[in-house]
Amino acid sequence: MAKYNDNLIVSSSPHLVTALDTQKTMLIVMACLLPSLVVSTVVFGFRVILLTAVSIAACMFFEWGWNALLKRRQTVSDCSAALTGMLLAFNVPAGLPIWTLLVGDFAAIIVVKQLFGGIGKNLVNPAITARIILFISFATEMTTWPAPKYVADATSTATPLGVLAEGSIADLPSNMQMFLGNIGGSFGEVSAVALLVGGLFLIWKKIISPIIPCCFIGTVFAFALIYYAVTGQGDPLQMAIFHVLAGGVMLGAFFMATDYVTSPLLAKGKVVFGIGCGLMTMVIRLWGQYPEGVSFSILLMNCLTPLINDFFQKRMYGGKKK
Repeated sequence: MAKYNDNLIVSSSPHLVTALDTQKTMLIVMACLLPSLVVSTVVFGFRVILLTAVSIAACMFFEWGWNALLKRRQTVSDCSAALTGMLLAFNVPAGLPIWTLLVGDFAAIIVVKQLFGGIGKNLVNPAITARIILFISFATEMTTWPAPKYVADATSTATPLGVLAEGSIADLPSNMQMFLGNIGGSFGEVSAVALLVGGLFLIWKKIISPIIPCCFIGTVFAFALIYYAVTGQGDPLQMAIFHVLAGGVMLGAFFMATDYVTSPLLAKGKVVFGIGCGLMTMVIRLWGQYPEGVSFSILLMNCLTPLINDFFQKRMYGGKKK
């Protein structure tokens, strides 16, 4: 009987040769989050670093423990759990109790990721889902925003979106303050410029596609511009920029909506996904019960991703056009 040579076995396309693997990709994304971590530490203090380190360590521990318990191949070294921990930490206030954050880490790794089969099989973004679980379960802790260190005689403050929800447009911080990060909020979201630098680097290195961030941010800007032009509530251009810089739009658009597993594969699907995220974000912000809608919008579009992929899938051997 003839022996087969493994070198002659050809698998299906695509055939890619690259030194970039999962671990390197995750580490690059984490490195791109470091500018935001530095700014947040300057604004809120070293507890930012403590929460981030604890969250990363907890997520890696939960993943290691689950794999060990079920005698599966260990996947901690691919750093996907570490990135999830970092992103979840970026979505909480700097004053959040550590035990509360650990609940979110458990939910992200065990409930959202591992129970569905591990990396590449989760239906929704683990960090986004865990953030929503914490927000619903521990509303007080998740909406108590420590004041920046430079604010004298203040222990807590309101976020710009919280101020807007109260109808106080005149009391909003300037767009420059939000661009630089001199505001209250989840510590990983406060500096738009730091997130923008990291996000553009990811696009430049082709780690992520620019389609989803551009469609997400562009939809938020266009929706806000039209809304405030029609209603006459404030300067339309200023408020459109405000909604882009406020809350989690930058963090969500560059680092969470672009998750490989839970976002569409094809370009047209990415356009629909990004626009859908932007629309849902603005609908919740303007007419919903909560002042922020980024997490909910990404979670909803994650659920729709299989349908989007199915609708836009390429017909490699399709029939004649009608």
